[in-house]
Amino acid sequence: MDERVIGRSGQRASVVGLGTWQLGADWGDVDDKEALSVLEAAVESGVTFFDTADVYGDGRSEQTIAAFLRERPELDIFVATKMGRRVDQIPENYVLDNFRAWNDRSRRNLGVDRLDLVQLHCPPTPVYSTDEVFDALDTLVEEERIAHYGVSVETCAEALTAIARPGVASVQIILNAFRMKPLLEVLPAAQEAGVGIIARVPLASGLLSGKYTKDTVFPANDHRTYNRHGESFDQGETFSGVDYASGVEAAVEFAALAPQGVTPAQLALRWIIQQPGVTTVIPGARSPEQARANAAAAALPELSGDTLTAIRELYDRRIKDQVENRW
Repeated sequence: MDERVIGRSGQRASVVGLGTWQLGADWGDVDDKEALSVLEAAVESGVTFFDTADVYGDGRSEQTIAAFLRERPELDIFVATKMGRRVDQIPENYVLDNFRAWNDRSRRNLGVDRLDLVQLHCPPTPVYSTDEVFDALDTLVEEERIAHYGVSVETCAEALTAIARPGVASVQIILNAFRMKPLLEVLPAAQEAGVGIIARVPLASGLLSGKYTKDTVFPANDHRTYNRHGESFDQGETFSGVDYASGVEAAVEFAALAPQGVTPAQLALRWIIQQPGVTTVIPGARSPEQARANAAAAALPELSGDTLTAIRELYDRRIKDQVENRW
């Protein structure tokens, strides 16, 4: 699989990575054996980038990745984790002592002395403008606790603030065919600054897979049930902030745009891969089959101009007014 450089880090990542939120929690139940099978299928398909967080299953996702990599020492996998969501979301918690403690926990969970990439995990907006926060992150690099750092953001404004920071290697942001605002300023600014873009929620929590109907029922412990209106965390993380009923209708139209032999999910991933400035896209997978199908999107031919225009027209007509004024 093709690889791209993760911004200022100089490290490389497969253009399709693997998001591992679902291996920890919040997407229903995934047992340990199935989780390891997903990781195996991903690497067999050319994936070299895993994205996780200390809060996914309260460390379970990190621990699962560590268990997998212990059994496959020959693999060269770049693992990005995140920190900051296990405490009250107030700027005062984003200080060096806490960073060290959080990093120590993730290093134990992942079984490494130095973390490849640590991202602030969608912290309160003022954090992105606080010099002391980035001084503390620089200290973690100097102490060799982490190799590089980045941020995960909710809004385009947060992304632009972070990109201006000289030590930020990457910005993780929601980008998909139902969330196009980052194309306007964020991706061009990242390219100019040499900052990597990690595109998350690429399938709009599964909407863009075309598998769901208005009558689909998700498990009670799935965020697509309990966070549909932002009850537990930012609403934009669930279905990209799109109203579910209208999103299902738009997804039917989106699926009809897929070229022959291409699934709607692969169309969604291929669209992201083609956007200038994107480093890697990190779909999750609950089964080995999903992991392999997602990775296969990297080898698909580029989408035609007509298809790209049709996707944009669908977004402008059905989605844009729901999301662009919020994120």
